[in-house]
Amino acid sequence: MPPVAVQLHSLLFKLLLRRRLSSLSASASAPASAPFGVSSRPADQRPSPPSNPSFSPASPDGVATKDLHPDPLSSLHLRLFLPNPNHHATGGTVPQPLRRNSFPQPQHRDAAPGQELLSRSRRASASFHGVGVSPAPPAQAAPRDYGGYLPTAGATRSASRRKLPVIVQFHGGAFVTGAAESAANDAFCRRVARLCDAIVVAVGYRLAPESRYPAAFEDGVAVLRWIAKQANLAACRRTMMGKGTGADSFGAAMVEPWLAAHADPSRCVLLGVSCGANIADYVAQKAVESGKLLDPVRVVAQVLMYPFFMGSAPTHSELKLANSYFYDKSSCLLAWKLFLPEGEFSLDHPAVNPLAPGRSPPLKLMPPTLTVVAELDWMKDCAIAYSEELRKVNVDAPVLEYKDAVHEFATLDVLLKTPQAQACAEDIAIWVKKYISLRGHELSY
Repeated sequence: MPPVAVQLHSLLFKLLLRRRLSSLSASASAPASAPFGVSSRPADQRPSPPSNPSFSPASPDGVATKDLHPDPLSSLHLRLFLPNPNHHATGGTVPQPLRRNSFPQPQHRDAAPGQELLSRSRRASASFHGVGVSPAPPAQAAPRDYGGYLPTAGATRSASRRKLPVIVQFHGGAFVTGAAESAANDAFCRRVARLCDAIVVAVGYRLAPESRYPAAFEDGVAVLRWIAKQANLAACRRTMMGKGTGADSFGAAMVEPWLAAHADPSRCVLLGVSCGANIADYVAQKAVESGKLLDPVRVVAQVLMYPFFMGSAPTHSELKLANSYFYDKSSCLLAWKLFLPEGEFSLDHPAVNPLAPGRSPPLKLMPPTLTVVAELDWMKDCAIAYSEELRKVNVDAPVLEYKDAVHEFATLDVLLKTPQAQACAEDIAIWVKKYISLRGHELSY
């Protein structure tokens, strides 16, 4: 059971969420998606840290940020997070590869034989410092040379500039709230950028009910295509400059310099939080269907954090925890009614249930998928069932279940500084590095 303070905050959170959903439901009138829409609401922006495109003292964590609006015809909004290589990201500790036997044997009272659950107990800070994290000797903490890395207009061009993987992140909020630049999402993305040593692209997709399904899902695909376009423009510009054509400024107005200089789109990871996990899974599916049309972008893995999956058939966790903390079943149903097109509400809609009949493409083509679930989340059984189906077709799809944890335990503002939240980010980084490493997937979980 979570602490009393968390339980009290959960009651207040559910009260405010239900009031907001009821207000949005009363004001929703247009069944069609608005072409422009909104990607954030005033209540989600306070306090919202402004972007800071430099490694100045204003960014003590060593992560620079920049806000972009890639589509002038939509409210689609992006916040880029670029980690400073000279900043010791983990505050005296660095992630270390886990031995294959580092995790305890899968044990869970509801787990069926053969179910691959990696259960982690996170009751105190001491419970995670010994697993996957160890103090770094002072001699190993020297800054690395990335060459021309600083995100400034006068940065020195260098052939030794190191390319970083790209993590495309989709925030939570039941499709109707949340923002890429909110304080909680900003802090979480900074943490992920530092631990994974990657560029994080936080997606501020259009919200419901102003923009119903499939607006948010289409925004996710649009971002992936935009990253591919950026990479192709940068490559074309370099080629034309190398041939001495005098086209030094080709596409200069359209190229995002941070991505052109530092991003490696062939190592792209999708990370979705709550309803953002539904978007990430949809984008991964479209990436599989697109094939080489997205070159040079290649989705090498995805992370689904407590997905917003549901279904018409009640699960054990749903029957037991329907009135659980923060996001209860009644609030989630109201959110889905605001998101799905009017007259098409169904808990077996492809956006709601990834295991609904007729899913395409075949699951065996999906990228490796890490699923994070919370013990006290009523939606966890649907997420576990989806992971099981992926494993049946030999997709690397482990499940990390956190004891005494609630929905969004690693991303809500009031829980971000808890040992569980920090441990979850570290565990994700360890697994992700297995697929974004340049040295042959030497890290294991």
